[in-house]
Amino acid sequence: MTIAEKILAAHASKSKVKPGEFINVKVDLVMAHDLTAGIAVDQFNKIGINKVFDPKKVVFVMDHFVPNKDVVEAEQVKSLREFAKKHHLLFFEAGDAGIEHVILPEKGLVLPGDLVVGADSHTCTYGALGAFSTGMGSTDIAVAMATGEIWMKVPPTIKFVYHGNLKRWVGGKDLILYTIGQIGVDGALYSTMEFTGEVIDKLSMDSRFTMANMAIEAGAKAGIFKVDQKTLEYVKKRAKRPYKIYETDETEEYSQIMEYDVSNIEPQIAFPHSPENTKPVSQVGDIKIDQVVIGSCTNGRLDDLRDAAMILDKKKIHKEVRCIVIPGSQEVYLNALKEGLIERFIKAGAIVSTPTCGPCVGGHMGVLASDEKCISTTNRNFIGRMGSPKAEIYLANPAVAAASAITGKITDPEEV
Repeated sequence: MTIAEKILAAHASKSKVKPGEFINVKVDLVMAHDLTAGIAVDQFNKIGINKVFDPKKVVFVMDHFVPNKDVVEAEQVKSLREFAKKHHLLFFEAGDAGIEHVILPEKGLVLPGDLVVGADSHTCTYGALGAFSTGMGSTDIAVAMATGEIWMKVPPTIKFVYHGNLKRWVGGKDLILYTIGQIGVDGALYSTMEFTGEVIDKLSMDSRFTMANMAIEAGAKAGIFKVDQKTLEYVKKRAKRPYKIYETDETEEYSQIMEYDVSNIEPQIAFPHSPENTKPVSQVGDIKIDQVVIGSCTNGRLDDLRDAAMILDKKKIHKEVRCIVIPGSQEVYLNALKEGLIERFIKAGAIVSTPTCGPCVGGHMGVLASDEKCISTTNRNFIGRMGSPKAEIYLANPAVAAASAITGKITDPEEV
């Protein structure tokens, strides 16, 4: 079996599972956030039981509109806070939190071999740790909260092998954008994307989180990486409970094997209005921008902020550009502060925000007006995603975003 199949089999108490099979699995963690937990709570209450299956395995993260942007959101968070307190759930907001897909691994709540479900499509992020994690609707999440189990259809696994050596300023964001550009937004539909190869072995954990995060943008059920020394070093200082490592059998037949030599790949730009609409930065042309967003569950980690700060150091953001920098968590924010990155951002003329999803979903902290163009390190650029349906969103890595903030147009980092 593959890594994913072994995790699913173990959580279904079966010796073997195969693609297409329907199973019931026990979950290690159930997650919902301020936009989805309300529906899950309503459905949970309708089930008619008075407690969750395990308070230590259910977590609510307030991260999309943090701090509260209006009365409606404030009331929603208040009700979720009260529910979490009543049921003794893990509850994160404001000063001890950040974006869910950044803080859950940080706090050791997701570990290798885990099976995690979340009421958010980017729950697949945790595959970077060798876990099987996937997004589900709020009704399914309510059932998981109540029973500790959920149904699953075993997905086939597609193996993605990356060969070569990456150029400077090319990282996980570019690899996943390039891959989605090659296979399309439905190229891995209801499959597990298993990322392998010597290029992957060299990637930092932050880059791996980025790639796993955007597996859903290829239609995948999950993205997953094998556990190696880098994974173990990341987990070692965070794990507070035992975990199990699974490895793909050498004889396993994948549904597909995709191989890429990425030695000549440039930073990738996803044009409106789809993550598959990608071009190398050298082929972008002259595209003036109004706003830059550096952050999100995709690229709001410390390595991302380091890349952006390296570009912005001793430079000024273009006078006609708004540059918004959002650390992915309070831990990331504090480390960036200690390293002097925040000072560089502010001296360059950037806006630095408390950790929040905010602009990624057009919620707050950077909503776009009609006809505005934004280059963003987020994961989606659908019509209306960040505000006006007449705005345009371009996806890129943090270095490209920072370089573009300086010049006022989409720019290769090498140019600055």
